[in-house]
Amino acid sequence: MSTLREDIVIRYLEGRCTDEDFVVLHAWLKESEAHAAELFQLEELYRARRIPLEDPERVALAEQRLLQRLKQEESRKPRMFRLAVWSRYAAVWAVLAVLAVGLAYWFRSTPEEWLVATAAPGEVHELTLPDGTRVWLNESSVLHYPRTFEGKARPVRLEGEAYFEVVHQAERPFRVETSALQVCVLGTSFQVRCWSDSLWAETTLMEGKVEVRNQGNQERRTLAPGQQAVVHSTTGRIQVQQVDPALEIWWRNEPIPFKQYTLPRIAALLEKCYQVQFVFSAEVDTLRTYSGVLKKKDDVEAVLKALQHAIPFDYQKKDNKIYLSNKTY
Repeated sequence: MSTLREDIVIRYLEGRCTDEDFVVLHAWLKESEAHAAELFQLEELYRARRIPLEDPERVALAEQRLLQRLKQEESRKPRMFRLAVWSRYAAVWAVLAVLAVGLAYWFRSTPEEWLVATAAPGEVHELTLPDGTRVWLNESSVLHYPRTFEGKARPVRLEGEAYFEVVHQAERPFRVETSALQVCVLGTSFQVRCWSDSLWAETTLMEGKVEVRNQGNQERRTLAPGQQAVVHSTTGRIQVQQVDPALEIWWRNEPIPFKQYTLPRIAALLEKCYQVQFVFSAEVDTLRTYSGVLKKKDDVEAVLKALQHAIPFDYQKKDNKIYLSNKTY
């Protein structure tokens, strides 16, 4: 088996992985289920150390399990980790000493056996959880989930962005944990976005009903379809706003039907997906509406050329700006 570099492990635990790190991590996790178990065991111990006096027995147990595993790996070649010297872990904890609010609750509810799913940069990874819930992970995102859901809840932990279609279980709510917010549902479709380098975390509801809480449980909001909760990762303040759900799940690569959309609204979809900016000339009719289906292409110009079959416009692309004008005949 291949090894995983120590610097990547450190950045992963701190939530600072680069796109290149995710490529390496994704490939390494795909090699063996043992890799995922090893990584999660290290993360469990790391998180335990970051929760002072939370559960000394659980911390000691995690240490004992990892020490035993490391001793076993010392006698094997090739090793699954090159973190052979125990003092290196102490260095990791010393470097990564910043507490994430709410991990105490997360840690208490963590079962023994967890799996890790990752989406490589430029890819959307689809998976089905043990309860039948479907998940779409956006690029460079990581989802931790148990091999089997036990107890009175179905917890998962997300780093990045994902769309969930949750199987209804009235007696066991589905719970998504991030560093900034918690989302509790029974059965519904929603999206969660929480990147480690962002001051804001978001939850957008497509169908059903969800409850959003900040990590201190000091504020809670219940969302209706079409609403988005935005949580400030530092203050925990929650804002609720109306959004267009289609704008939020464009990255899933599925065709998105649009009905009675204006050109600016269609452009907003494309801006979110392709990181471009549209500029409309004064003569363009921005009030006229159109209906159709948007299909994600390899680049924004392929989408624009497809739209030109149904909508009369010309465009010119300069860097990341696209200038739209009326079609000339």
